[in-house]
Amino acid sequence: MIVKPISLDTQPGSLGMLQAKLRDYGVLMKFKLNLTVVFGAVMGFLLATGTGFDWVLLLTLAVAGFLVTGSSNAINQILEKEYDALMKRTMSRPLVTKRMGVPEAVLVAGISGVVGLAVLALVFNPLSAFLGALALLSYAFIYTPLKRFSPIAVFVGAIPGAIPPVIGWVAVTGEIGIVGYLLFAIQFLWQFPHFWAIGWIGFDDYQKAGYKLLPTADGKGKRTAFQIIVYTLFLLLISTLPYVFGISGVVSLIVFILGGLMMLYYGLRLFRECTDKAALRVMLASITYLPIVQIFMVLDRI
Repeated sequence: MIVKPISLDTQPGSLGMLQAKLRDYGVLMKFKLNLTVVFGAVMGFLLATGTGFDWVLLLTLAVAGFLVTGSSNAINQILEKEYDALMKRTMSRPLVTKRMGVPEAVLVAGISGVVGLAVLALVFNPLSAFLGALALLSYAFIYTPLKRFSPIAVFVGAIPGAIPPVIGWVAVTGEIGIVGYLLFAIQFLWQFPHFWAIGWIGFDDYQKAGYKLLPTADGKGKRTAFQIIVYTLFLLLISTLPYVFGISGVVSLIVFILGGLMMLYYGLRLFRECTDKAALRVMLASITYLPIVQIFMVLDRI
């Protein structure tokens, strides 16, 4: 029997298919957004350990956080695939285009969620796994369907969105404590100007899917901009508490205040101009704010 050699011509095609599949998994799990969530957990971890951290444990936490967040993002897309087809920004997702079937997406979401939570429970502690499960379930099964019915969905979604840095802290300490609650409060309040700016920019697209992501019936108007200003002021106030409680020093306090004032400035410009361009500035300012203040909190504590 003559054994026919494998043609090298088939390898590029196979490699291309593998790359395409990995890209689809990245889209399903919202790879870039996922990394920002994992960053928050890592900052919470470093805030608790200081310079004496274990690289293996840090990477383990990052992987577990990525899997749990990826699971919630995948479930989100499974539940919203019909609505994703209506919006320009999401109509090319793998479930919408049928590059991936729902059973495959469910399998990916299930395996990643179970493995991620098991790692948090077994390598770290049950409380970190509980917080991870709370974030996953509330985002996937409460926030996701609620945003088609009420703007309160942003409030609900801000809860799982504020949990990652707390998970990082709890993974080390085994308890939430005052630091965990402050980490939660800062990231919770930060999300309102951030997501309302996103909701403003994508307002027309979101309306096609029936999503209610802006806080007032005014839509892209002064009342929404005013809400952004109010929550930014609350964020400014709360962000002074790490210094008040001796968690971080003067340097991070200054960074918190300057970052908050930057967001407030662009919020005021949005109130005056009420344009998509002004909302984009708010969004970019918020994206800049969070990682910088978290990094300085860690550096200040070290």
